Amino acid sequence: MQISFASLEPRPALSPLDGRYGPAVAPLVDYLSEAALNRARLFVEIEWFKHLMDHQILPGTQALDGMERDYLDGIGQRFGPDEIAELAAIERETVHDVKAVEYFLQRRLAGAPDVLGPYTVLGPALNPVIHFALTSEDVNSLAYALMVRGAVTQVWAPAARALVDDLAGLAHATANCAMLARTHGQPATPTTLGKELAVMAHRLERQLKRVSAAEYLGKLNGATGTYGAHVAAAPNVDWPGVSRAFVEGLGLTWNPLTTQIESHDWQAELYNDIGRFGRIAHNVATDLWTYISLGYFVQARGHGTVGSSTMPHKVNPIRFENAEANLELSGALLDALAQTLVTSRLQRDLTDSTTQRNIGVALGHAQLAIDNLRRGLAGLDVDPAALAADLAANPEVLAEPIQSAMRAAALAGVDGMDQPYERLKEFTRGRRVTLEQLRAFITDLGLPADAAGRLRALDPANYTGLAAELVRDYLPVPQDRSNGASVGAPSGAPSGAPSGVGRVGMVGGEAASETSSKEEHND
Repeated sequence: MQISFASLEPRPALSPLDGRYGPAVAPLVDYLSEAALNRARLFVEIEWFKHLMDHQILPGTQALDGMERDYLDGIGQRFGPDEIAELAAIERETVHDVKAVEYFLQRRLAGAPDVLGPYTVLGPALNPVIHFALTSEDVNSLAYALMVRGAVTQVWAPAARALVDDLAGLAHATANCAMLARTHGQPATPTTLGKELAVMAHRLERQLKRVSAAEYLGKLNGATGTYGAHVAAAPNVDWPGVSRAFVEGLGLTWNPLTTQIESHDWQAELYNDIGRFGRIAHNVATDLWTYISLGYFVQARGHGTVGSSTMPHKVNPIRFENAEANLELSGALLDALAQTLVTSRLQRDLTDSTTQRNIGVALGHAQLAIDNLRRGLAGLDVDPAALAADLAANPEVLAEPIQSAMRAAALAGVDGMDQPYERLKEFTRGRRVTLEQLRAFITDLGLPADAAGRLRALDPANYTGLAAELVRDYLPVPQDRSNGASVGAPSGAPSGAPSGVGRVGMVGGEAASETSSKEEHND
């Protein structure tokens, strides 16, 4: 009989985010785990208690002294394994998570005189102040807003920022690397590798700005958003004013009109923006994968790593494939969060509760994808010979500038410039032409000498228009966050990688330092 893994302690992780990929997403645990949720709830309850006391909003309350405030603050700061287990035990009795937090806090209040002395105002007599006039969703809305804000601003956004900087640094370093474009997968007007990477970096940057402008809303207005209990208990208090001051004091945006729950519209907006960033990042992964398959990039791997279990020559682009898959998962989850959270039947249903518990899963897959993209970028070398060979093999792309020059000449009154597009189509489509044949075609056209000379000087490698200038003019050079200096190579590249292209620059250039021996042979 097989061993039941479900009976093991500790139980093996069900989710790869908590198992195989745990180290890559570990920082999110501080913000979006069940323990983090309860710590955030404790924080809200304690801050509300302090607010009521310090402002003496209720009869019989008085301002706290410094030691009393420190004692209360320490409850959340010391929330660790023992407290997590204690709270879980209380919840097994209450079968209500927020009520368990209230009882947990009452226990700490009861123990205050033992720590602060008999003259402290803290003690069981103040139990009625804990959770005063709150509904669970007052606590939850504020706790989730604080948690999501922390996860996004302290974990996801710095990682996303680093990815954009990596991509922008590589774009600037390869701004002049001529490359055959492929529209519809077919040879097209040449560009530069850097310009195409700059497009992706620019797109990601726009989404980062949207995320950075996000509002994090919270509410504190009772069971159905009417302040009914508040007014019944203390009718002379400006409860909307108290609520607004408290919510904004937490650094959140106050929502004045809600049902029992805060409407979660801000969450849907945020997850849509993060999801859009991920979809663009998915496009980055698929394009880089394709450039690798075309030979434009070479992947460098440590000698101790395995690329394929059976084909020794292979170095698979697993970082980009892993990123693709995780971005698809995160995108689907972020979509589900955004769609589900904006709807609540009448004044409240419970669909948002279990949904919000999966925010960490959605951001975890996004975080893992960014980690893989950055690691993949740091292991790329550009192969100029492959770029040049592809350009040289497709001289027919010069049909575009030739027919455009003919159009301009026709407008200037030059004879013999009729039907330029059709003539170039007949000359180039469905057949291979050489650069020499194109130059002979140009000579026979009867163009003005300066135009003919300009066209004969073209080859696919120098027909890149303003591609390099566009990178330099419109894509900011990423800054080294530690000293403000501009950078060229992706941040986080191994030491010894010259500033410039990818991890080690151009193939055939300076020797590379090896990638980590801990690289996985698959995802």
